[in-house]
Amino acid sequence: MPPSLDDLRRHAVARSLFAPTTLMDAVQRLGGFVQADPLRAPARAQDLTLRQRVRNYRAGDLERRYPTLPLQEDFFINYGFVTPELRALMHPRTARRVWDKARWKLAQQVLEVVGELGEAHPADVDARLGQGAVKNWFGGNSRLSTELLDGLHYRGKLDVVRRDSGTRCYALAAPWPEPPDKDAAMAAMDAMTDALLQKYAPLPAGSLSTLISMLYSAAWQWVDLRKPTLARAKARLQSARVDGEDWFWPAGEDPSQGWRIPAKVRLLAPFDPLVWDRRRFERLWGWAYRFEAYTPAAKRVRGHYALPLLWRDRVIGWSNLKVVDGRLQHELGFVDGRPREAAFTAALEAELTAMAGFLGLPA
Repeated sequence: MPPSLDDLRRHAVARSLFAPTTLMDAVQRLGGFVQADPLRAPARAQDLTLRQRVRNYRAGDLERRYPTLPLQEDFFINYGFVTPELRALMHPRTARRVWDKARWKLAQQVLEVVGELGEAHPADVDARLGQGAVKNWFGGNSRLSTELLDGLHYRGKLDVVRRDSGTRCYALAAPWPEPPDKDAAMAAMDAMTDALLQKYAPLPAGSLSTLISMLYSAAWQWVDLRKPTLARAKARLQSARVDGEDWFWPAGEDPSQGWRIPAKVRLLAPFDPLVWDRRRFERLWGWAYRFEAYTPAAKRVRGHYALPLLWRDRVIGWSNLKVVDGRLQHELGFVDGRPREAAFTAALEAELTAMAGFLGLPA
């Protein structure tokens, strides 16, 4: 008997919101990847994601501990923190934008300066080279040396070794092995697909297709392998047709096993694994969540940085949080009204108290 949509919903919540563990174990259980975002409202997305899954986690812990962790900032399907094992599947990587000889000559100058400095802040590289300004991808101006640092990092020539007030600082990366042959490349694509399933399953067919398509960011050199990768995934993953749609999840998992979901409130990051896939979100919880930080204020429906509110196994609303005079304030919204259970009120207060502690604020 195939699972029901309720089974899939509980499966999604139980497998993603596992018991809090160590930071590195949590990253591994999230497929080896934590998405990053620079906005802090009231904390960055990577911290909001990890606070639900890491014991005694505090805002900023990932950045503070980063220089000593076996993690690297890099692109996967988007930008974030990846394990060495996942990063090795993507490199040596080619880029969609091909640099001509003149650009590579400038890039080589950047590499030489980084090598001389050991650890390089973009301002130090620019001071040494004075390469001038260029138009960046969103139409503004940035320093050419900064753009080259970003491009060299994407191409695996540089590592991010730390952040200085939020700015990436770089060192030369170790040389990557020779590119794999086609069989090894297909195995790497399958392994990256498994990482996506580990993080986002169970997935409707459309979402699985979208995620594998997005692997062009991880490995542009294998962009033509995405279609056969999707076909292999559909053949080897477990699946069922639920409410007229095919769903997929890793082999060996059973969405119908009777997951126990605690009576807890969770305020989730806009990029949390339970939230990120908007197609799946609408299928599982029956309403459309939109990230509105870049929407003009007058057009926002739920707020600048609305955090989806999970109660038990249902996302029933959202909360906007802000810190005023050293205290955490919140505004709530609900899709179908606030639950009247006393248990909900107690769970909400517990979550807000935990959020304040995570931010280093009084309860």
